[in-house]
This record gives sequence, C-alpha cells and structure tokens, in this order.
Amino acid sequence: MNILLICSAGMSTSLLVTKMQKVAKELNFDCKIWAVSTDVADENMQKADVVLLGPQIKFMADALKAKGVRLRIPVDVIESSDYGTCNGKNVLKQALTLKKRNQ
Repeated sequence: MNILLICSAGMSTSLLVTKMQKVAKELNFDCKIWAVSTDVADENMQKADVVLLGPQIKFMADALKAKGVRLRIPVDVIESSDYGTCNGKNVLKQALTLKKRNQ
C-alpha cells in the first residue's frame, strides 16, 4: 500500500512519516509512506493508494478530494491532534480505514 502525505512544504510531515513507518514495521505491514509539498502533489497522487493531508492545508481538501475521486484514490485530512502529536499509529490506522472504506 502506498500512503502519501501532503503538507505545505513537505517538511512538517517528515517526522510523522518516520513514526508511521516505525509502526508499520512493527506490524510487519508492507507499505510505502512518503510526504510531499503541495506543489508536487499532482504527480505524486497518481502513485498513491491513499492520500492524507496535513491540517494546515485543510483549505485545499475539496480540490484534492475531487482530484482523488477522478483518480479513484481516497483523500482525507489528518486529525489535528494526531498530526500535532505525531501519532504514527493513529494516522496509519486512519489511512487503512480510509482505504478499506473506499474499496
């Protein structure tokens, strides 16, 4: 499973990506998780199975969700509390739930 995180500059989610990768490794869950900035979101969305947005770009959610519909990729905003605390377990769970809900 390919999980893409999108944020303003692609930097603020790097710690969250690391935490998510650690949880995935502990669970023996094979996935690719990466983060990018909004300016390269389009080309990266095409490689993803699920897209999660940083809360700071929530204002872009409607446009990115519409693009996700066209690409058949679910898109959602990361819970602010999970983002703020870098809760990799909860964000990974959110991605898995989103993917299952949209199969």
